[in-house]
Amino acid sequence: MQLRSDRRQFLAGMAAMSAGYWSESPSIRAADAPSERLNLAVIGIGGRGAANLDGVKGQNIVALVDVDEKTGGKSFEKFPNAERFQDFRRMFDKLENKIDGVVISTPDHTHFHPAYWALQRNKHVYLEKPLAHNVWEVRTLTKMAAEKKLATQLGSQRHTLSGLRNGVEIVKSGILGEIKEVHSWIGSSRGLPDLLGKSTECPKTLNWDLWLGPCADRPYVEKLAPYDWRFWWEFGTGETGNWGCHVLDIPFWALDLQYPTSVRGTGPTPDPLRTQKSMHTTLNFPARNDLCAVTLHWYQGKPPILDEQKIDTSSAKGANNLFIGSKGMLLCGFGEHQLFLNGEKANVKIATTLPKSPGFYNEWFNACRGETPATCNFNYSGPMAETVLLANIAYREQTSFTWDATAMNSDNDKVNMHLRENYRKGWEIS
Repeated sequence: MQLRSDRRQFLAGMAAMSAGYWSESPSIRAADAPSERLNLAVIGIGGRGAANLDGVKGQNIVALVDVDEKTGGKSFEKFPNAERFQDFRRMFDKLENKIDGVVISTPDHTHFHPAYWALQRNKHVYLEKPLAHNVWEVRTLTKMAAEKKLATQLGSQRHTLSGLRNGVEIVKSGILGEIKEVHSWIGSSRGLPDLLGKSTECPKTLNWDLWLGPCADRPYVEKLAPYDWRFWWEFGTGETGNWGCHVLDIPFWALDLQYPTSVRGTGPTPDPLRTQKSMHTTLNFPARNDLCAVTLHWYQGKPPILDEQKIDTSSAKGANNLFIGSKGMLLCGFGEHQLFLNGEKANVKIATTLPKSPGFYNEWFNACRGETPATCNFNYSGPMAETVLLANIAYREQTSFTWDATAMNSDNDKVNMHLRENYRKGWEIS
């Protein structure tokens, strides 16, 4: 069925898909053989996919899928007994009854379809960030996983790092007082790649049509595959999509954030095709239980607040978040942290309250076997991924808008048209 082009029907369809906020049930559907190794298919096995394959290699790898024989070559060689495929759909056709779950590490524009196919067939899903390419895709996968009680995990692997968890513990302790402001950033200027050259002959190892997936057909051009796709809006989500679900994992976890109620984006004049080198998005979140409303600032580039507060980030290597509370501030990230109380640096021992992780991949394995949901399951990471994508939209339109998470739309027509994309023939979702 073709996607609807009428705006009213489009928004009505999106609202129908949205049921507000979902809770992933603790009683997750278990794999068929919970006491044994999981039977896994790995889709996308070069680059990040190779790292994920290494992370799950202790399970039974029954299938490897990659559209490029060259980038997937080493992984294919490491698992000679796994069946090889270029097309994940053919893999499901042949092995649907032989797999318990899938690990997906494809480019952003091809996250949704294999994940959707897997969830439709009651397969557990490990999916790389930023979960999907647009808000509708993220919400659809989040809802389907919850309804089917399937085990999911977003690839925010830094979630288990002791440095990250220390920052979360400090915020949750209440020592900072009431937190109304957070500044989060990725210190990168990657984006705006060189314009693509003329079409050339496609390498024989690459299935270009499958690489394009749901995107419009176009002649092969160099550089998009295997990596530069990240900095083109049609295929990627830029550094915000690349890093947002890692960096924002800290405030989302520490402050129990879900969906923003308003968003504003600023930065250099957007390029219609290529992602930016810098940006600033302001996201406002409502009060939650006993926590007050909070304003979260997301930057690509250095936040001005660091100079304004005369904060030297060398005191906390790897810092990418600054929490500002009524009683103090916390500079933290994936490694070291620095606490400021009464305007002075402070060292305070905080009690450990977060349960120890068995390991990021093990969390998902255990969830697949019917145990506790993984910490970055889609119920938690879905709203975070949507927030990352909304930040990009606000920048691209250089605008502010209110966001109704339950209805899944905004008060800005231009914003709403970014929430879902058309798929080319053969990739439609009925």
